[in-house]
Amino acid sequence: MSITHPSPLLPPRPGQSPRPAHMPAPVIGSERKIVSWNLLRRVGATPRDVIHLIEEERPDLLLMQEATEDFDALPHLIGGHYARAPLPGRIHGVACWSPGPFRRPPLACTLPSGPLVRRVAQVIECASFGFSVANVHLSHGQIMNRRQLRRLVQILPSHAAVLGDFNLVGPTLMPSFRDVGPRAPTHRMVDMVPIRIDRCLVRGLICTQARVLNHYASDHRPIAVRLERSAHR
Repeated sequence: MSITHPSPLLPPRPGQSPRPAHMPAPVIGSERKIVSWNLLRRVGATPRDVIHLIEEERPDLLLMQEATEDFDALPHLIGGHYARAPLPGRIHGVACWSPGPFRRPPLACTLPSGPLVRRVAQVIECASFGFSVANVHLSHGQIMNRRQLRRLVQILPSHAAVLGDFNLVGPTLMPSFRDVGPRAPTHRMVDMVPIRIDRCLVRGLICTQARVLNHYASDHRPIAVRLERSAHR
């Protein structure tokens, strides 16, 4: 089977490999870089802001929360592989972009939800990864968002990561998962109180690096982690 490469004069098509500026840096071993960002629907980050972030960080997988249909243009602008799962009845949802193919199309899994907003998690399996990734935007209620995490414990395999906007303060109380994300604040509640609600939890994985990134187009700052499978599970 022949592999098609984008013309140097035209943007790559969806499903084609992106240009080198949007490809991950070469690494030795199984380590994978994941970036997660709540975009702040409509008034926050734009597709161009996201492309700039990809060019700076060159992730193996980009997770987005509050992504509207505007971001469906990403694979048409830079190639790669993309999927979005809107929240039922809302203009936004969770979305993901990868320079490489998915092992199978990302799944939208229904989570326990409150009366106002129904929530879904996007479960992603990239072909080059040895683990699954859940992209989440959880409820604000501190009991409900922990219920949603416990549901993911049942859904996800033994090697998995959960990233996104948790809307959660304090310990996650998620059995068998460890909180390995950056400890710095990622959001200012009512533009005043800095809090850490953008998280990364892992099971059967090792985190070798975790950072909060300096991008301010949204009311959330992106986080970046490097993950690999643990040899002990």
